Amino acid sequence: MEFHQKQVNRKLVRVATPIAIQGIVSATLTMVDNIMVGFLGETELAAVGVGSQLFMVHYLVLFGILSGSATFMAQFYGTRDMLNIRKVIGFDVTLLAVLGVLCFTLTNLFTDGLLSIYTDDAAVKALAAQYVKINSFSFLLLAITAPLEMAFKATQQVKIPMTVSTVIFFTNITINYILIFGKLGFPKMGVAGAAIGTLSSRVIEVAMNAYFAFRSKNEFCGSISSYFGWDRELTKRVIKNATPTTLNEFFWSFGQTMYVAAFSRISTTAYAAYQAANSIFNIFNFAAFSIGDAALILIGEKLGEGDMEYTWKLSKHLIKACILVGLVIGGITIVLSGPLSSIFKLTESGRMYTKYLLMVLGATMAVDLFNGMQIAGILRAGGDTKFAMISESLCIWLIAVPLAFFSSLVLHLPIHLALLVTRAENFFRGAILAKRYLSKKWMNTVIEDL
Repeated sequence: MEFHQKQVNRKLVRVATPIAIQGIVSATLTMVDNIMVGFLGETELAAVGVGSQLFMVHYLVLFGILSGSATFMAQFYGTRDMLNIRKVIGFDVTLLAVLGVLCFTLTNLFTDGLLSIYTDDAAVKALAAQYVKINSFSFLLLAITAPLEMAFKATQQVKIPMTVSTVIFFTNITINYILIFGKLGFPKMGVAGAAIGTLSSRVIEVAMNAYFAFRSKNEFCGSISSYFGWDRELTKRVIKNATPTTLNEFFWSFGQTMYVAAFSRISTTAYAAYQAANSIFNIFNFAAFSIGDAALILIGEKLGEGDMEYTWKLSKHLIKACILVGLVIGGITIVLSGPLSSIFKLTESGRMYTKYLLMVLGATMAVDLFNGMQIAGILRAGGDTKFAMISESLCIWLIAVPLAFFSSLVLHLPIHLALLVTRAENFFRGAILAKRYLSKKWMNTVIEDL
């Protein structure tokens, strides 16, 4: 197939824009939750941040499983094999249900011990425990919603997740407002109210995704039984591809929580600023990373068709777009860092740290986005998940995590300089991934003979 840049750009916009909107809505929701809780004080804000770490670890392991299986969904979509797409979805739901039960059990039995990893502040830990125990039911609900959401994206029905996320956004804000601050006759529940709001929204999310999945207009609509009865060879290949992505996301997410463990020990104010900056930056980050999700979908589709020449041209074009987006959005983050740092109810020091943290995140966004596209987009689209896991995990655990603790606990740097030192690892990782990309060893068709 001949490569037409304008046609590719139109398709990229069509796929990436709804994903970006969904990402912005999700990130804004997190920020609004933090703003609402932040009005109660820095301790409450830090508590939600600490409690969220356990959910982040679960979600990113879940994302790793789904990213590995999304390779197959995207390539099956290239051949319009909807039956096998349904089988992959059913396998994901079963696997994530087991993961959900495990996480639910662990977080309820060992709440205090798990939270102690991230903070030694008794007041923060007590509030975080409330948040975790109530919201732990989300582990079970995500086993249904997350595979369906990934399937909608892989089959390029990207407007559905966008619609669901928008509804959930307004639902969560409304319930949070009522319960956190005690409106409409309800008691003022603070952090516990935020957890109930999130959980209530997850219930609605399950219902909406199930509705869209089983209506006749849906691309992969089929009977319940068609989602099961998996072929042994397909299951074997999905597990082989998804295991490295799962380990990748686990080591990556656990590494992120280690940054929290390091930075939270600088001071509660410093960590509250870190939480605030992350909440704000995630709005820009999710928007930018939509191009990475689009890369997996579009490149996976072409690899499924077996058009390697077109795939190579497409990947180069997407990388150029990725770097441009990273530079533009990173620049916007820096320019707006001052006004954005005033959104949260923080001390003067907290606002100053938030501003500087946003500047660091914005300045390093382009290389971070390049790495994200390679790991979660291009390499995974071709099933090169083992290399992606090894390269990213080693860079984080051998370079970034030690730098976070060294800069925080040994050098006693301010939070923004500690983050800058930690993010220097991104440049080293980028060089490794660029070399792998140029080798073309990632260009594989994983559904061959299935």
